Amino acid sequence: MKDETELEVNGLNLYELIQKYGSEDAAREFVEALRWPDGPVCPHCGSMEAYRLTPKQGSKTRKGLLKCKYCRKQFTVTVNSIFADSHIPLSKWVLAIHLLCASKKGVSAHQIHRMIGMTYKSAWFMMHRIRLAMTESPEAAKLTGIVEADETYFGGKAKNMHAVKKAVAIQGRGPVNKVPVMTLVERNGRVRTTQLERVNEENLDAVLRTYVDRNATLMTDDAPCYDKLGKDFAGHQSVNHSVHEYVRETAHINSAESVHAILKRGVFGIYHHWSVQHLGRYLVEFDFRYNARKISDGKRAAMVVKGAADKRLMYRTSKGGQ
Repeated sequence: MKDETELEVNGLNLYELIQKYGSEDAAREFVEALRWPDGPVCPHCGSMEAYRLTPKQGSKTRKGLLKCKYCRKQFTVTVNSIFADSHIPLSKWVLAIHLLCASKKGVSAHQIHRMIGMTYKSAWFMMHRIRLAMTESPEAAKLTGIVEADETYFGGKAKNMHAVKKAVAIQGRGPVNKVPVMTLVERNGRVRTTQLERVNEENLDAVLRTYVDRNATLMTDDAPCYDKLGKDFAGHQSVNHSVHEYVRETAHINSAESVHAILKRGVFGIYHHWSVQHLGRYLVEFDFRYNARKISDGKRAAMVVKGAADKRLMYRTSKGGQ
């Protein structure tokens, strides 16, 4: 079953997904095969000794219900996952996951609400739970080789705001009242984007220590703080943007700026606005798609389903930020 499922998702497009897993039973079997490739695992005690309860006419036993032989508790594939306590059919979850994974610049909750058929509130919460499943493990390897580092800012323009707010609002393209984001990109590899409270040496150093291996070669612009921070790595090269230097032999941060371009297109064209309290989840979404850019849409969707286990996001938590 494991090999068959892996083979199916490798080249699965949206049309084939609907054909194969459009029904609730098929979607549940699909999620079970990805979460439990070696058979059901009890989310309560971790035992692999479980059996299915067969629904009978007139009984309250629902399809997909299992019971653990060890702890005697009942469970389904949705327990202790992003799907837990959701009244949205699994077939719609699978479809939404595929759409988010296949759209290079994302897909809005309003679009999901219209295309799949659910309330906007449910679609909004669903999308944030899917982003949680995209979150990279804390044990993920640090970035190595040549690593580019750069910052960008997110926020609207004062001219688009209400007159009452313009006096203290964002001015032009500068960083005033905008949210800074630091981007780290392995040359031809992975990316990590991190929301910062402010851009200073202390915050940049903390992000570099967390995500970049000390044997890496750091590529930056001519920001003064990097002169000191770059000494902690095997090598450090910078380009001087202030004199219009953007490439010098192997020194450049074009990969990081390309990531910024995708993020900005996502904001401008799809989401239109990212609030400060939810920005981190959107960054996770774009990181996930970039890091999985060399595989098919179907396989990316399968990765999200596999990452859905042991992750919960409550609505009150999502409304209050991360």
